[in-house]
Amino acid sequence: MSREDQFSVSVVVDGRSLGVFDRKEGGEVDSEELKYRPGGMAPQQSLGGFQNVGNVTVSRLFDLSRDLPNVPFLSHRAGKSDMTIVVQHLDLDGNPFGKPYTYAGTFKQYTLPDHNSDSSDAAMVSLEMSSARLIAI
Repeated sequence: MSREDQFSVSVVVDGRSLGVFDRKEGGEVDSEELKYRPGGMAPQQSLGGFQNVGNVTVSRLFDLSRDLPNVPFLSHRAGKSDMTIVVQHLDLDGNPFGKPYTYAGTFKQYTLPDHNSDSSDAAMVSLEMSSARLIAI
């Protein structure tokens, strides 16, 4: 058994390590569905289909000293750069457990924190990857 907090999610964009992120969403492995009905009223058959990996979004609390220097770099790399996300399971003591898995694709979107003078919500930064593949290590 594990909880959602028992993971370490690290990100690399265009060869630059961006460290550990707080949240990861997406990355589902799906497939196209192709069904065929043979003649003679035979039962429908599933022929399977191409696999697709959904986009992955990572986010974390915006830290001025860590994240502000990356704003110019990331703002100019969307749609152009390779992106890698490595997910490592952690045990209850925070130690790596088992083999990590990696998503590899293209850096798609960079979102800076929203601004609202009436809010004290956490200022989050997020990166989205157009996922090309899930690599089991």
